[in-house]
Amino acid sequence: MTVEEFEEFYAQTVARLTGQLYVMVGDLHEAQDVVQEAFVKGWSRRRQLDRDGRPEAWIRTVAWRLAASRWRFRRRSADAWKRSGAPPHVEGPGPEKVALVEALRALPAQQRRIMTLHYLCDLTVEQVAGETGLSASTVKTHLSRGRSALADRLQDPRIEEAPGE
Repeated sequence: MTVEEFEEFYAQTVARLTGQLYVMVGDLHEAQDVVQEAFVKGWSRRRQLDRDGRPEAWIRTVAWRLAASRWRFRRRSADAWKRSGAPPHVEGPGPEKVALVEALRALPAQQRRIMTLHYLCDLTVEQVAGETGLSASTVKTHLSRGRSALADRLQDPRIEEAPGE
């Protein structure tokens, strides 16, 4: 099967196969996913599909097997969660963390990356420079500007400045 023939085969059968799998699995999104994945697998075997003479049946069978495999995986995952118990309750982030995340989002991407590498990943200035391809002095400049920007954004409005400051 040539590239053009496979594309034509796809165009003529994808809707029909998706509909058939939808009826089989009962979930349209799942049917779309497995049919697409089956076509991807069929692409690399298009010469074999041509020799077999039943490419639509092959795609349908592969899609069905993919769906069944996904079901088994989900069932095993659910069983594992049941055996291990419910995950512990984790409190949501406090207002301080939300404010920090918002302040970080407001930084330029490069500054945010450098601040993260230095402060969260505990990389030295030289390591950050090596990973980003920037000079150490540029990294220091980004760190200084990032700290200043965060300090401005994270000022606690409840703390009033003393007169004369």
